Amino acid sequence: MSKSSKPITESDINKPDFRELDLIGSPVSPLRSQPRTTTTTSSSSSSSSGSVTGRIRHAPITITRSDSRTSQSRSDSVTSQPPLVSSSSSSSGATSSPSTNVLPTGNICPSGKIQITGMTQQNRSRSDVLGSGTGTYGHGSIIRGAGTTTPPSKPTGVSPPVNVGGSSFSRTSPVAGETLWKRVIVGTDAEEVKRVGNEMYRKGLFSEALKCYDRAIALSPSNAAYRSNRAAALMGLDRIGEAVIECEDAVKSDSNYVRAHHRLASLLIRLGQVNSGRKHLCVVGKPTDTMELKKVEAVERHLNKCVDARRIGDWKTVLIEVDAAIVSGADFSPQLVMCKVEALLKLHRIDDAQLKLLEVPKVEPFPVSCSQTRFCGMACEAYTYFVKAQVEMALGRFENAVMTAEKASQIDPRSNEVAMLHNTVTLVARARVRGNDLYKSERYTEASSAYAEGLRLDPCNAILYCNRAACWFKLGMWERSIEDCNQALRYQPSYTKPLLRRAASNSKMERWAAAVSDYEALRRELPHDKEVAESLFHAQVALKKSRGEEVLNMEFGGEVEEVYSREQFKAAMNLPGVSVIHFSTASDHQCKQLCPFVDSLCTRYPSIHFLKVDIDKCPSIGNAENVRVVPTVKIYKNGTRVKEIVCPSREVLEYSVRHYSG
Repeated sequence: MSKSSKPITESDINKPDFRELDLIGSPVSPLRSQPRTTTTTSSSSSSSSGSVTGRIRHAPITITRSDSRTSQSRSDSVTSQPPLVSSSSSSSGATSSPSTNVLPTGNICPSGKIQITGMTQQNRSRSDVLGSGTGTYGHGSIIRGAGTTTPPSKPTGVSPPVNVGGSSFSRTSPVAGETLWKRVIVGTDAEEVKRVGNEMYRKGLFSEALKCYDRAIALSPSNAAYRSNRAAALMGLDRIGEAVIECEDAVKSDSNYVRAHHRLASLLIRLGQVNSGRKHLCVVGKPTDTMELKKVEAVERHLNKCVDARRIGDWKTVLIEVDAAIVSGADFSPQLVMCKVEALLKLHRIDDAQLKLLEVPKVEPFPVSCSQTRFCGMACEAYTYFVKAQVEMALGRFENAVMTAEKASQIDPRSNEVAMLHNTVTLVARARVRGNDLYKSERYTEASSAYAEGLRLDPCNAILYCNRAACWFKLGMWERSIEDCNQALRYQPSYTKPLLRRAASNSKMERWAAAVSDYEALRRELPHDKEVAESLFHAQVALKKSRGEEVLNMEFGGEVEEVYSREQFKAAMNLPGVSVIHFSTASDHQCKQLCPFVDSLCTRYPSIHFLKVDIDKCPSIGNAENVRVVPTVKIYKNGTRVKEIVCPSREVLEYSVRHYSG
């Protein structure tokens, strides 16, 4: 098997290696014939590079495609994709030795005796005569037995076309197509099975192509081209780890196989393994893909900047350089994405870090050759667990953090950074358990000391700050409780527990405006929590009283009051505080959609009076209020109208209610 010596372009890297069968004398493909003895010729044309006994004509041949489209010249049917593995070339002209030829997909084969490469010795010794009839085969048609009308019952020489994945790849029924597919899979001609796999790959049917390549490898385990093709199919399925291993096996089978080296280099670059990738790109005495080499250099440059920024704690630069490395070509590197997770965590963007953790590429199995390399001074796989342990600890899952850090330590026992994290996580977890036990025993002062011990080791842990704030609250030290809650929210802004404890502490200190603000934020986060809603109501009432406002007929858990008369409407307008009136009709679709939202606002803002008026039932109220379009919402404060909204959106309505509720 000869290997191509031309430089392999980036566009060829992810394609399988196509080495097909060329028919001597075909007017639609280059002739690559071996010497052959000729007794008669069918044409004197000088355009062919050889001649063959039989009824082969050099005139253009019309083909019929399986998709029933208009017939076209064969000359444009197979030139769109260049072969990735070139067959052996030989000098043209008729000679005296037998010929072995390679037939491209879809070539035109009238009846005649041909020999096919890649077959067993038993098959090669047999005369292969194509039967009559036509069949769709790859990009063109095979015309069997020109001039023959009766097809033989069992054509030989070329495997039948197949129907796979619903594509029009067979001239038979789907049931027969399935049978033919099975015949290919259990076939004994490795080259023919590989050729069908290449057709599947061209059609984007990577799973079917993979099955073909598996069969070809089973027939010829040492063939590097089959393994390289299998790697291409695995790449199409995003099974990058398996593709790397397959390419490594191909290189072991044939260390001079340039395409396998370059394909492996492309995969390693995607994984961020730049040193290994460069080694396979720069195979001694072989052409180097300059585009891939530039990609290696760009990825390496950004990786180095990322590592340097991480070393000094410049996490914003880390984010920039990670993204640049991914864009440059390392788009399937788990370590780079984990580095971004770590940077987000250090910047106290815990929610973003959690989301990014879901985007880490899964490389399974992780190639042994890659696991031996290092990232930021740690083994690649150990670094993944190293970052996960930090995330688990930040979220308060201390037991998981300990187990994850222990895995990192087992993978890379030589790393000082991994060892330090393992020790820190273990001690912080112990301090938290001890603090919780003391808190349950109502020994709040000792519990606060235990949490403080954990904070000395992990000074940015929001969970420990929140726990210590609970101790201060129980001890009546409201100010210190608020301080610890502020610290917890600084490191984890979406953490609701410290917000709840801060609101309660503000209430204890009669800082009603701050308490109302915290409870309103909690209501947005926990809209169905009745305890929060009731606490908000009482804080709002207390705030009104502290301002000297009159508070009458205010009770928690009220509902939207329906108005039936003008007298009832006037009485509602004269109530102290804020009143929201929703004018609607039962038949209007937009009113029906807004009503449940108004009901939810009534629950969330219990200090406000909510009323609804059906202007079909009470037209006098609608006329007096000059309501011409529904839904319309009017807001009154102490009997004076302060806002009117026609066809409000939910966002605008809630903003207005919140604005006037303060």
